[in-house]
Amino acid sequence: MDKKILVVDDAMFMRNIIRRILKENGYTQVWEAQDGEQAMELFREVSPDLVILDITMPGRSGLEVLQDMLDLVPDIRVIMCSAVGQEMMIQKALTVGAVDFIVKPFKQDEFSRVVNRCLEQ
Repeated sequence: MDKKILVVDDAMFMRNIIRRILKENGYTQVWEAQDGEQAMELFREVSPDLVILDITMPGRSGLEVLQDMLDLVPDIRVIMCSAVGQEMMIQKALTVGAVDFIVKPFKQDEFSRVVNRCLEQ
């Protein structure tokens, strides 16, 4: 598939899991960022079709990065990832403009369904 996906998570193991799932679903154009600063650099450079963005990261939060991305590309599709217990943050992210969310830990089929649905919209 020719969709470009940017994965932003400070945990390398989580980026690896997401990359593997995306690859198994046929997505081969995947970029990774470990923090908000790197995410914004790649966002400008790659112009992804979809961003998978962790809410809790050191430095700039996922919500701040989400807002910056939406300021640059108002119709960018962003799926927020969060740990269990961050329901308020998820609601805020959806209010700001995220198209969907996934709660970690997630099941592979659930994750794939959310990604595929967001890219088909």
